[in-house]
Amino acid sequence: MAAGDPSAERRELRPTGIEPIGDLPWGSHICMFYETVEDLLDANVEYFRAGLRGNEYCAWGLPDPETEEQARRALCLAMPEAERFLEAGGLELIPDYLSYLNRYGPDPKRIARHWLRKLAEARSRGFDGLRVSGNAFWMERHLWETFSEYEAELDQAVAGCPMLVLCTYSLRAARAVDILDVAMTHHFTIARRGGRWEYVETPELRAAKQEIRRLNDAVDILSVSFPGHDKLTRRERTMLAQIVLGASNKEAARALKISPRTAEFHRANILRKLEVRNLAELLRLVLGRSE
Repeated sequence: MAAGDPSAERRELRPTGIEPIGDLPWGSHICMFYETVEDLLDANVEYFRAGLRGNEYCAWGLPDPETEEQARRALCLAMPEAERFLEAGGLELIPDYLSYLNRYGPDPKRIARHWLRKLAEARSRGFDGLRVSGNAFWMERHLWETFSEYEAELDQAVAGCPMLVLCTYSLRAARAVDILDVAMTHHFTIARRGGRWEYVETPELRAAKQEIRRLNDAVDILSVSFPGHDKLTRRERTMLAQIVLGASNKEAARALKISPRTAEFHRANILRKLEVRNLAELLRLVLGRSE
């Protein structure tokens, strides 16, 4: 990465520690539904272990004070040096995330600005960036009307900044309609259930993928091997199928029921992972075309 090149910094991939997602660029906004406290702890431990080893300042907003000791124990068990990070201030546990944010009142803009200030502090201390996980309280706290505004503000704040944000939601507190709403406000939505990872997909998204598989080129992309195919996630392969079909980011986003920005993220990651510079090179690599 060239020194002093902020665009190169934004393009830099960071390991998320989340197996089905892999590496993501700065500015990624991830949603995770979890079934049990163990699922919440296990996922976050891997997420923060990747951040701490990548010289990122890490802040973990927990659902309640009772979970703090469990989180501390899980971190130290998986990563013996976690206690050192906690003492030195590179890792922050926030026992009651709702109370922590309540000092800003129901003002999404002020909350988003808080995380930008936290990022500035982290950078001034020599950290590469800021990694946040916060337990979402909208569902059980009757704050759903504020949800969309807050997530939009957070998404805007994260964009273009050396930050990764993971929002965690309890499946036990969520209704089906809430899950659909949440899935549409994040770049990536996954679930941790019984120690296993799952993608959260709407019926429309599943239908779009089935339609893609009925098209010859898309079937090839989703099923056959090509140089670098093992570097792509399942979601990136689906986006690659849309690219081969000639879809723009907006068209792919509509087909896959994701945001255009998420489609743009996938397209950039595909080019980067396959080490090609443009669409022509991508098609030659994937389809074996001579031109």
